Amino acid sequence: MRVVEAPALTLEPQTAAHADEMFRVLSDPALYEYENEPPSSLEWLRSRFERLESRQSPNGREQWLNWVIRLPTSELVGYVQATVDSDHRATIAYILASPYWGRGLARRAVEAMIAELVANHGVRQLAAVLKRKNERSLRLLERLGFSPASDREVAEAHIEPDELLMCRVLQEHDRAPWTDP
Repeated sequence: MRVVEAPALTLEPQTAAHADEMFRVLSDPALYEYENEPPSSLEWLRSRFERLESRQSPNGREQWLNWVIRLPTSELVGYVQATVDSDHRATIAYILASPYWGRGLARRAVEAMIAELVANHGVRQLAAVLKRKNERSLRLLERLGFSPASDREVAEAHIEPDELLMCRVLQEHDRAPWTDP
């Protein structure tokens, strides 16, 4: 994994050393309006980040690619992540601290991750699962070219009734919009 530069932010490969800063970010109650819950402790988060540093699932079939989002001011404001399988498909996720919502940062971070996945990890298909009520995340995915999955894809994904599966097929020319052709 490498550091990924994008306009007004940097994606750093996530390590256990990021746990202190990310614990503050992930303690924002607004992040859990639709699902999940904050980390139970800093120690738990540090341990989780240490496990993720392997960059692969225990069976070796998936790559776990996790980046923290850092602003030019040096503060961490969230993360982007991708689980990449051997068929060049990735399931993505992202979290951005609520004080930074509505500034285009999530879009730039996810675009930068997608460009990295295409250029250096051979990813050709993307998927994201979200709660149906999470309109902000749905709008972001739609702006990024995702569309609702087919009934077959939904059935294969085994998602919950209150969730949506959004997909995007990538092309060789998909790259960071701020780079030269």
